[in-house]
Amino acid sequence: MEQAVSPGGIGANLAKLQDTSTDAQIPSQHDSSSTQEASLSGHSPEVAKRYARTKISLGILGTLVFFALTLVLVATGATRAVEDFVRSFVSNNYIALLAFAAVLGSVEIVAAFPLRLYSGFLLEHKYNLSNQSFPAWVWEGAKGMFIGLLVGTPILLGLYYCLRTFGDSWWLPVGAIFFFVSVVLARVAPVLIFPLFYRFRPVADGEIKDRLVKLCRMAGMSVKGVFVFDMSKSTKKANAAFAGIGRSRRIILGDTLIANFMNEEIETIVAHELGHFKLRHVWAALLVGTVNTFLGLYVTGEVYGASVSWFGFSAIDQLAALPLLGFWLGVYSLVTGPVSNMISRSHERAADRFAVLLSGKKEPFVNALRKLAVVNLSDTSPHPVVEFLFHSHPSIEKRIRAIECISVDVKQ
Repeated sequence: MEQAVSPGGIGANLAKLQDTSTDAQIPSQHDSSSTQEASLSGHSPEVAKRYARTKISLGILGTLVFFALTLVLVATGATRAVEDFVRSFVSNNYIALLAFAAVLGSVEIVAAFPLRLYSGFLLEHKYNLSNQSFPAWVWEGAKGMFIGLLVGTPILLGLYYCLRTFGDSWWLPVGAIFFFVSVVLARVAPVLIFPLFYRFRPVADGEIKDRLVKLCRMAGMSVKGVFVFDMSKSTKKANAAFAGIGRSRRIILGDTLIANFMNEEIETIVAHELGHFKLRHVWAALLVGTVNTFLGLYVTGEVYGASVSWFGFSAIDQLAALPLLGFWLGVYSLVTGPVSNMISRSHERAADRFAVLLSGKKEPFVNALRKLAVVNLSDTSPHPVVEFLFHSHPSIEKRIRAIECISVDVKQ
């Protein structure tokens, strides 16, 4: 349900929807939208636009820093110097790779830290969106880095092996590795990774659980269970999602959502997430992502293979050249990002329609979207170009207009 402008975090299923008030009081769903916004947040739409512009600007700046830093390190011979230094005391190629990656990774962390600090901590507190202390924010970031190392190290070693073994055809086995890892992560993340960041507990028996179980039954969907997680320890945002695939699939609700949203509003939010599964958006996204991964690796491989000689490197598996591969992968991701967002927006529109038809609750769904926009401090009507380039969801106003055009029998 997030009005996101960029992907991020441990996964989209735990993307956070933000509240802007420490003591937000949720008004009746019969209140006007302007009254709701006044009750939920002390911020005006102009403030929401300013916040959104700042987040996008920081994202663009972060991307430029990555590209510039990579080019500077490669063009100045810094990566070659790091490789020579590492190989002066390490003979094994794979251990040398890990040492090389550790040095350059440390440089990237230091260079990017000011932006991450401002975007992830200072800005959130400036707009009264965060409950996190600085030590808690650092600890969460450290856990994220640890997970990244656990997942990324085998991938990096596999990539290097493929570069050394398969030559110009390296992109085929690497694409297979990426596909395997994404499927495994989708299955194990709800069980092994998410609990490292949040405490999950089963939702107690009662009206909200009964509503959601009934909703799943109506949709012909089986789930592992309905769980609530302690979102409020770090944020004032709210979210609900389906996490996992296959037998690990479960409904997860932020405690802020349960505390601040009406049961029928939560029901429509979950119905939207149900739509993604019933309409096979999860598998479609996996398929499109896999095709895009193979295509991206192929295109990147061609450009990378041609560009290594521009900087005097001898082979595609030379350690000093590997940051250049990361550069071209970043360029490909940047170019194809709007296409991925366009596909995502079409899925969101279809899931909205599914939610209304399944639940029969247009007004509660519209109210839920407005509240989510307010607590997230979202720009409800961004410029079309901004939406096309950066938004994975249609604007809130577009979604509401589309929902209001749906003809449906009201369900009790």
